[in-house]
Amino acid sequence: MAVNRDSNAYTVLFAAGLVIVVGSILAYLAFSLAPAIAENMRLEKQQNILYAMGVNENVDEGSVNFVPTDKVADDFKKYIVDQLVIEGDKITSNKEAYLIDLKKEMTAAKNGAVQKLPLFIGEKKGKKFYIIPMYGVGLWDAIWGFVSLDDTLTVQGVFFDHKAETPGLGSNINQRYFMDDFTGETILKDGNFVGINVAKVNNDPKNNIKDDNEVDALAGATITGDGISAMIKKSLKLYRPYLESVKAKN
Repeated sequence: MAVNRDSNAYTVLFAAGLVIVVGSILAYLAFSLAPAIAENMRLEKQQNILYAMGVNENVDEGSVNFVPTDKVADDFKKYIVDQLVIEGDKITSNKEAYLIDLKKEMTAAKNGAVQKLPLFIGEKKGKKFYIIPMYGVGLWDAIWGFVSLDDTLTVQGVFFDHKAETPGLGSNINQRYFMDDFTGETILKDGNFVGINVAKVNNDPKNNIKDDNEVDALAGATITGDGISAMIKKSLKLYRPYLESVKAKN
């Protein structure tokens, strides 16, 4: 019996079969690649945390070079001496605190749960670093990063990234010339926690002044810069009780 390839029934059956075949292939690929994807995400988080505390392979003023994936697990164990999880008044050590999903924790907190806040303590050349993860919203979608503080709550480094900021504008939050400006800035003003503002109108474009709680904004990326400012301030507010205990010791 000949098949009428011009009939509506044939078209519907062919399309349905194609959807089933393609869907099955995609489901198989997603399942089989899931472990590799999870591993890549784990290594990337470790790279970003280390980058914020100055453990990287930068060789010039413009490059952003992370610790290679074949070395990052060892370096993470070497430089990150403790991982803490803050839940209200309770602070516990957890060797996998870096795997905590901030977005999920923020959603849980909105629904009344106690938010789990990961915090990483690093040591390098006898100096202690407190690395705080951050999550916020830019112009188009999510932005995130890490800020590293010393005992005086002075920034020792940052790392920022984004999901969908404008190419050549807001997307440049992960470039050296922007991130390096934060190093040396204090998050305090007259003893109060104020964060760091990404300022469009800034009288210090070379960022030589380190006690003004400001860095120069990216050209054409005002909303993304505002998102960075809000993200830092919101994150510091969450971690303020712990940071105050650090400040009190110094």
